[in-house]
Amino acid sequence: MTMPDLEHALDALAGRVSSLRAARAAYPADLAPTLDAALAELDTAAELLAEARAELRKAPKRAKKDGAQRELKLLRQVFRAFPVPVIVLDGGGVVRRINPETSRVLGSPDGYLVGRSFPLLVDVSRRAAFRSHLTSVLQTGQPSAFETRLAHQGRTHTVQLALTRLTMPGEPQQMVAAVALPTEVQVPEPGARRPEQTDGALLLAAARRQDLLTRMARLLLDEEALVRPVALQRSMRLLAAEWADWVIADVVRDGIPRRSVVMAPKDHPLGDLVRQVESAEPAGSQLVLQVLERGSGVVLEMVDDDTLLGFCGDGPLLTAMGAGSVLCVPMGRSDGALTLVRGHDKTPFTLADLAVMQEVGLQIGLAVRAQSSFQSRSRAADALSASVAPRNLPDVPGYEAAAVYHPGSSVGAEFYDVFPVSGGWGFALGGAAGKGEEAASVSAMVRGGLRVLSVWESDPDLVMRKVNEALVEQGSGMFVMAVAGFVKGREIRLSSAGHHPAAVLSPDGGVRFATGGGVPLGIAREAETGVETLKVAQGETLVLYSEGLISSRDESGEPYGEERLADVLSRCAGQAPSTVVKAVEADRHTFSGGQVWDEIVVFALRGV
Repeated sequence: MTMPDLEHALDALAGRVSSLRAARAAYPADLAPTLDAALAELDTAAELLAEARAELRKAPKRAKKDGAQRELKLLRQVFRAFPVPVIVLDGGGVVRRINPETSRVLGSPDGYLVGRSFPLLVDVSRRAAFRSHLTSVLQTGQPSAFETRLAHQGRTHTVQLALTRLTMPGEPQQMVAAVALPTEVQVPEPGARRPEQTDGALLLAAARRQDLLTRMARLLLDEEALVRPVALQRSMRLLAAEWADWVIADVVRDGIPRRSVVMAPKDHPLGDLVRQVESAEPAGSQLVLQVLERGSGVVLEMVDDDTLLGFCGDGPLLTAMGAGSVLCVPMGRSDGALTLVRGHDKTPFTLADLAVMQEVGLQIGLAVRAQSSFQSRSRAADALSASVAPRNLPDVPGYEAAAVYHPGSSVGAEFYDVFPVSGGWGFALGGAAGKGEEAASVSAMVRGGLRVLSVWESDPDLVMRKVNEALVEQGSGMFVMAVAGFVKGREIRLSSAGHHPAAVLSPDGGVRFATGGGVPLGIAREAETGVETLKVAQGETLVLYSEGLISSRDESGEPYGEERLADVLSRCAGQAPSTVVKAVEADRHTFSGGQVWDEIVVFALRGV
């Protein structure tokens, strides 16, 4: 056969291969005849290659160089025309050449797999066997064949893999040709874009990414995500449900990354592998350390190095997890790392996925930091609240006491207290003018001062004046409205520093108000107080209340006021103090439509 004849036969072979591809696309359910014909054409290609070599050997020696080039050209043409996937591997299993049919079947761009490790395409359970077959073929020269699965770009194919040793011109080491005969072929029509590359699919993928950002933001901004430590767990569940097989969150504590959350595939049993992933040290992961050090994410569309996530008892974690594609991004400002893993049978992560996950990681990190800050401030607020209001009221001989304390929209400054004094009992109620932690701390200081000084002083007015002096010396710039009273028998001596006057409810429903008055504490070194002594008979109830109660407003802006308070109290004649304070609270709630801006304190002391 002459060289023109060989080239003509090769062109005919290419035409028949094209027809086979068309038949395969037209009759996807009946692949057996097409596969048989493809194998026959593979034999034809081999015969043509043998005849080409024989013809080239007959050429004159002077044309040896030209003949070698023509032989190389023919080899390339035959290689590209093979109707089945052919991969040329080096001794380490790295892909050196692939033919177009390999790219078509595996769904990868031309040349994408060159330079990558072929065993990573092989089913995890068969990788060890593949390496053994590869070594045997290289050492003995005997061909080998076995069935396995190849997974890439979200596609899985069951193939009969045939390995043959070969020597290539210009290569110092021997190679191995791997021919993959698919037993289940799912290939798009020639020239058609992959399904995930169609315009509709790209728009859908973009919409899914935008939806993820919206849902993640809504989840992280939920109030419960701040109050309780649930933000990280919830966000991991959202990602595991739709975006990855494995989701791992590593949080940096004391400068060291610690494994915090591991989400396994839905159908994966909670067994040894999950526990090994949970117990693996993220400090042993090159990928996590790289992301934390650089502060930027990494996407591996195809895992080339199974050791990047560290090791477990079964070897590299990524191998045990069946990883095909991996994405890792920082959480917050290097507060941790978020790692997502997809299996070989799933569509790999892309640069577009990396971009959206970078934003997701930032959101999660900021939410976790905000949660930590909120809880820290919440604990401080609770401590301040505990410092301005007693948990329980003590028993005052000859009296029955009750109180309600309703916090406002922020850390407030109202306080009340009941405490023993020399020869009797004392009580105090008041609040700093202002809100927030500073105002609460000033109120706590005044409350503590009144309680402590009352141990040595027998007159509440002397106690009030000394607290005023101390408050002025502190130079906080805040003033405090307060009232303090000492109970001795049926007499109650009151000292008021700019506070609302106490109300006395009689058994017959009558209500009278004390004088009150005075100037708030902390304004001037010389305190100006209002002092009076009340007698609270059996059945009468002394009621003290905060500024927050009187200044509560309805929808039209009208204040609650002392007249409405008197009306409510008159309806509580003969009732226990606990009933009285609850009635006042309920009436104010109805009046203001449930809105609370300032703290509400109502204290009642009834003679029994």
